[in-house]
Amino acid sequence: MWEWLFYRENEPLIFSTALFWVFFGIVLFGYQFIYQNNRLRSLYLMAVSMYFYYLSGGYFFTLLILSTLIDYHIGKKIYESESQKVKKYLVTTSVVVNLAILGYFKYTYFLVDIINQLAGTELQATNLLAVVTNQLIGTSFDVNNIILPVGISFYTFQTISYSIDIYRGKLKPVNDIWDFAFFVSFFPQLVAGPIVRASDFVPQIYQPYCLSKEEFGHAVFLIINGLIKKIFISDYISINYVDRVFESPLTYSGFENLMAVYGYSIQIYCDFSGYSDVAIGLALLLGFRLPLNFNSPYKAQNITDFWRRWHISLSSWLRDYLYISLGGNRKGKVRTYINLLLTMLLGGLWHGAHVRFIIWGALHGIALAVHKMWMEFFPTSKAEGKPNTALGSGLLTFHFVAFCWIFFRATDMQAVGDMLSQIAFNFQPEIAAAALHAYYKPFLLIALGFVAHWLPSSFKTWLAVQFTALPDVTKAIIIAFVALILFQMKTAAVQPFIYFQF
Repeated sequence: MWEWLFYRENEPLIFSTALFWVFFGIVLFGYQFIYQNNRLRSLYLMAVSMYFYYLSGGYFFTLLILSTLIDYHIGKKIYESESQKVKKYLVTTSVVVNLAILGYFKYTYFLVDIINQLAGTELQATNLLAVVTNQLIGTSFDVNNIILPVGISFYTFQTISYSIDIYRGKLKPVNDIWDFAFFVSFFPQLVAGPIVRASDFVPQIYQPYCLSKEEFGHAVFLIINGLIKKIFISDYISINYVDRVFESPLTYSGFENLMAVYGYSIQIYCDFSGYSDVAIGLALLLGFRLPLNFNSPYKAQNITDFWRRWHISLSSWLRDYLYISLGGNRKGKVRTYINLLLTMLLGGLWHGAHVRFIIWGALHGIALAVHKMWMEFFPTSKAEGKPNTALGSGLLTFHFVAFCWIFFRATDMQAVGDMLSQIAFNFQPEIAAAALHAYYKPFLLIALGFVAHWLPSSFKTWLAVQFTALPDVTKAIIIAFVALILFQMKTAAVQPFIYFQF
């Protein structure tokens, strides 16, 4: 009866489950009694956030506590130190320790395999956290299986940003460790972003709660919008078409493979931007403003523009904390191109220890370098204001991004080769009509997703404003109607958000 109070491996607490909304309703009920007291608010949200992470990732919440303890004390020491040498040593320690923890859980198998292949050894990875947990509290976790903790890539980057922002003089330390624990664990964006920088979030901890009627309406609109993207579009086309083709490309024609590539392009956008919309909306209801994470990325006119629109919190983090640290564009043109390539290679590796992600990152890095080179040789070749050119460059950019998604999504390099081979040499256009008839529902939702995505921004803004202006009773009716539709669309099995695996 009370099993829902504890972590269940096959039923994590995610936004698209009814249990989460029961959880959030309980959180809001308690929040109304303490939200005006900043101190109680921080402690309350820190406690429920830690509990949320336990329900989402089990005993891995101990790693979250470890990262909190390490970076709180390092940040404090950086601020108190008067020696630049000591400050640099401390911030380096923060980066190394955090990346070592992340690297252990994310890249151990990758590194062990390389060592075994090169040295002919038979080393075996061991889950040290499982060993310690088994010894301390008598659990029976498999010590030979290293599981990636949910959201570790996101909160690791957040804690690193705290130390670096203090080192760079952009931020003063939080008042105490409880406030820092709240910043690190804030549950709306904890497991899949947006990646919130300390310099943007920490000052909000000490500001009084404020939520206007317009902001409330906008928050609800974002939540509804995000859930529609996730459940109505992403989950449906994933289960009913995209996953089937990517799992077995050779059993489908080149046309069907190409449609799966288009399908995955809108699936991953709706999945990830849907999570971000819900996270931003939830945070806003609690009185906190999170940064925009997606801005119609498939409207981009070039690859640089795409990365200004896609996963903005990650791309800007990589730019400010990695690209600029490598030298940015301050050390000559050749070095600039190399820095772009290295940044995207590491960005690809951030997604996972697999050659597919490395190739995905390398392709984007090369494209960014080529575009920068092109703009330096032809500074007047901007497409803005030229509809035909803009349409062509937009289509070219989209298809390059979609091509790269094949490496990102495929199960392995063999599947990548099979899919590209089918598209190039076994397209079978004559079966297009039959395929469209057989899969008309997922194809219709793929088309609907792209149409909605490419709608003018002014129309989307107008729609949000109109919803916000509706009476509360009308909003409630719309919410109930959308909930009913999503319940009918929802699959029996929980479909985790794609970026949970990163």
